[in-house]
Order: sequence, then C-alpha cells, then structure tokens
Amino acid sequence: QVQLVESGGGLVQPGGSLRLTCAASGSIFGINGMGWYRQAPGKQREIVATISRGGSTNYVNAVKGRVTISRDNAKNTVYLQMNSLKPEDTAVYYCYAQIVSGPIVTINDYWGQGTQVTVSS
Repeated sequence: QVQLVESGGGLVQPGGSLRLTCAASGSIFGINGMGWYRQAPGKQREIVATISRGGSTNYVNAVKGRVTISRDNAKNTVYLQMNSLKPEDTAVYYCYAQIVSGPIVTINDYWGQGTQVTVSS
C-alpha cells in the first residue's frame, strides 16, 4: 500500500522559515506530479505549489518569491521550503502525489495526513 508521510510543520514567528517534507513509500514504480496544498480554518483547501516529474513548478500568487518546491526522485520525496512566513500562511499543509504503483500497474492520487504550520508572534 502506498502512503505519504509529512513532517516539518510547527510554530514559527512572522518572517521565519520552515521546510516541509513528504516521503512516499510502498510499491512505487514512479511518481508523476507532486504538490503541496493547504487549508486554513473556515477556508477551502487551496493549491500552494506543484512540481512535475521534470521539475516544472507552479506557485499560487500568495507565496511567490517566498516558497520553493523541490523533489528528490531517488527518495520519492517532495519538499516545500517556506521563507518570510506570514500569519496568513497558517494552515494545515497537505502533500499530494500521483503515483504509478504495482504489482498490477495502476496510477492513483494520494494525499498525506497533513502537517500544521502556525505563523504567530
């Protein structure tokens, strides 16, 4: 069974930095797109950043210039480096990955359990 495990969330002051990690495990042949989403209390889940197999990235306007998404295909891992954090960044952050798995080859979308990021002084 494929699963995504997230880590790196926590409490930081405004202007601080945080690095989120999401590692996929299981019978994995390959991972297509990966990304990070977030959901604040009372708000809809939204896209933060995505990254393709080839490394093409996209960011929501609210985090452009402050956030970098990256991946290590050898480790089946995606990262989200967040700098200059703002209180508005406070949310539960969820990892996403589209994974090719076996033994019968299938392509499915997977979500992590979420990790809390709180930006407050």
